[in-house]
Amino acid sequence: MDFFEYKNGELHCEDSKLSLLAERYGTPSYIYSQSTLLKHCRRLLQAFSNYPTTACFAVKSNSNHTVLKTIFEEGFGADLVSAGELQRSLSAGVDPSKIVFSGVGKLDNEILMALDANIMSFNVESDFELHSIARLAAVRKKVARVSLRINPNIDAKTNEKIATGLYSTKFGIPETELQAHLQIIKNSPHLKLIGVACHIGSQITELAPLREAAHRMATIAKDVVAAGFPIELVDMGGGLGIKYSKENAIELEDYATTLIDAIKPTGLKLVIEPGRVLVGNIGVLLTQVIGVKKTPQKNFIIVDAAMNDLIRPTLYGSYHDIIPVVQSLEKTATTLCDFVGPICESSDFLGKDRTCVVPKAGDLFAIRGCGGYAAIMSGNYNSRAMAPEIIVEGTRERVIKRRQLLPEIWQYELQD
Repeated sequence: MDFFEYKNGELHCEDSKLSLLAERYGTPSYIYSQSTLLKHCRRLLQAFSNYPTTACFAVKSNSNHTVLKTIFEEGFGADLVSAGELQRSLSAGVDPSKIVFSGVGKLDNEILMALDANIMSFNVESDFELHSIARLAAVRKKVARVSLRINPNIDAKTNEKIATGLYSTKFGIPETELQAHLQIIKNSPHLKLIGVACHIGSQITELAPLREAAHRMATIAKDVVAAGFPIELVDMGGGLGIKYSKENAIELEDYATTLIDAIKPTGLKLVIEPGRVLVGNIGVLLTQVIGVKKTPQKNFIIVDAAMNDLIRPTLYGSYHDIIPVVQSLEKTATTLCDFVGPICESSDFLGKDRTCVVPKAGDLFAIRGCGGYAAIMSGNYNSRAMAPEIIVEGTRERVIKRRQLLPEIWQYELQD
């Protein structure tokens, strides 16, 4: 459930009309619902409340400082993949003891920064990474806490570009190489193994692969303990999907039960890394129609949002529901249309073959499911300014990222 709904024929974010937000802040703009964010955070924590669980928010899904601050204040930690995300999270008030640092290519400066912050754990994905962390921990005269991220070779049944649990991907350590990595840790006085981890993919909408991964990780954890490593936790990663269209999104309570039932026999703490499930449906991308172009084959609704604002349809072929801000648009005959942006690429589309009333210039639409992996992935292609982000709570709205000014696009470029 979210707090975007029609009231008297107009789409609202909580108690604020999107049409008025468009007047105040222009389009394209990202609009977030604070109440939806809080609801999702609290419901997830409640689902896991009966078992020792640390939830580390996947910062890559939405790293806006205000959004992070809200999530951390609710008790979440952070799942990071860069020095920038580490600094953002610390600035937003995360507890360093609830930080896991993931990623296949951590740089020396990033490892040092994380060591200095005293994070909970590095999720390690290769032997060279173990050696790097041990070397840098020795420089800092510290013992680095590490978890081994295992690649369990499990198909998450998701888009191949966001599947991470198969041997064909760059992620994790094959189970066959686990013993070699354990030996590296055993031989280093600057490494302490505190857990095992996995992450099999993103936008997962079936419980079966999650259940299989959890039971596999529980077995591996027991084997690691039997080998003489008194670990503390099993990190099951994130990846829980949301409803963009007709997906059968997994209930949080069922997700929690599945993981807890598998991990509980180990007696170890559970770590999860939710991202999309918390923020995916907290936002919409508000856009305005520039005009309609009819060709012998297509009706193109050209809007002022584009692939630089929302790249998921272009990159993943993903679906986002596109709905009119004023409901009356739906009351006459409909036809098939493509929603496209002004960028000079045939790949610049936001939705294809959508049944809708052909709008007129100036009409507003909301592109749903744009709270995660949306604004965070935007850029300046075609020298287009990045859209602002506005968060709404009731009738109160705040700009949490202002619209970029055109000269700011090239301000860091060298000029004669």
